[in-house]
Amino acid sequence: MDIVIKLSQFLLSLSLLIILHELGHFIPAKLFKTRVEKFYLFFDVKYSLLKKKIGETEYGIGWLPLGGYVKISGMIDESMDKEQMALPPQPWEFRSKPAWQRLIIMLGGVTVNFILAFIIYIGMAFAYGDTYVANSDLKDGVLVENPVMLKAGFKTGDKLVSIDGKKVVNFDGDLNMNIIMAKQVLIERNGQEQTITMPTDFVDQLSKYEKGLLVTIRKPFAIKDVPAESGNKDLKAKDLIVSINGQQAKYYDQAVAILANNKGKTIPAVVLRDLKQTPVTVKVDKNGKLGVIAGGVDLSDLEKLGYYKISTKEYSFFESIPVGLEKGKDQLVGYGKQLKMIFNPETKAYKQVGGFAAIFNIFPSSWSWEVFWSITALLSIMLGVMNLLPIPALDGGHVMFLLYEIISGRKPSDKFLENAQMVGFVLLIALLLFANGNDIYKAIVGR
Repeated sequence: MDIVIKLSQFLLSLSLLIILHELGHFIPAKLFKTRVEKFYLFFDVKYSLLKKKIGETEYGIGWLPLGGYVKISGMIDESMDKEQMALPPQPWEFRSKPAWQRLIIMLGGVTVNFILAFIIYIGMAFAYGDTYVANSDLKDGVLVENPVMLKAGFKTGDKLVSIDGKKVVNFDGDLNMNIIMAKQVLIERNGQEQTITMPTDFVDQLSKYEKGLLVTIRKPFAIKDVPAESGNKDLKAKDLIVSINGQQAKYYDQAVAILANNKGKTIPAVVLRDLKQTPVTVKVDKNGKLGVIAGGVDLSDLEKLGYYKISTKEYSFFESIPVGLEKGKDQLVGYGKQLKMIFNPETKAYKQVGGFAAIFNIFPSSWSWEVFWSITALLSIMLGVMNLLPIPALDGGHVMFLLYEIISGRKPSDKFLENAQMVGFVLLIALLLFANGNDIYKAIVGR
């Protein structure tokens, strides 16, 4: 059932992005009276699942879910229709239109991608608002367990001050990604500020370990269940450990450290039970464990217990517009930084480039419209940016040649454009094989 939910989200998001991207080409083509021969969701190699011709355009769904396309008459594209191009230009063909109209048609897809992303972020701001913990409220710092973060110089209890000079105001969902993209992080430790310079190959180092957050909010040792074999009959589900062997254990990491120093001992402890402090006796096994199942506490519980103040900010429709635009801008800039890292061999970030399996795995196994729209908005930005790359066969390649034509007043020959299209197509196949090959490699080696 989990895989069905993931697949449903993946296909719905992919289909939405493809259809709207291709509409971005289709609509201006129609406005400029350019004939569109085909409009397809997914590729119809050899045959299609569904098709219907309406007017001069055949609409359909292909069987290969690797993208989609519109076939515009008189345009050198992936169809490589040389027979049509050998005939005299017709007034309804793409090649007969002024360069500025062709430029608008080619930019239509990525324009829709960016507009869609910003609309989604505005809608999310209006529908969900923002939920966060103010960074100033994390008086005891953050939890750091990731070995790559520890190696870089971070420690549990550090307070995050700024990332690349930008002050950390809130602890929210973007914080971990900002750290991944960072060059320098300013922290406060024991009342003293210090700068941590992030390793150049930080992304590559992260790939060698289990996926997880780099920093998290410190939580108490909450007990979800107490198995009979643990021998800790004094403990009950929903207990919160307050102290162990006379030492304060406000947070889970503190409790773990105290237990590790009392292996194989039976020691006193204090738990918070029904909001009352209750003394108990606990048995610590030879591994420094209590044998209980920890967890079962969320942010709302932590607020009730006085750990943190959870802030929720709601926005009116008009207030949502600047908030959504700012969110979209941040995501766009962030993805630009990711691409820069990928093209920098020193970072080794290219090893983490993923294909369709990587995109599929982003989606959760339980349905959440908030998560779905958040992922779809990010994918829309990614699709827009990738299509703008100046590679022949991509929209950016066509735009590059059109700009050359507009500036120089000379149009590249059809033969040149055909050869460029072929080179671009080979590059795209190579990139596709590399990205999906990375997915296969990670699946085989288990990381």
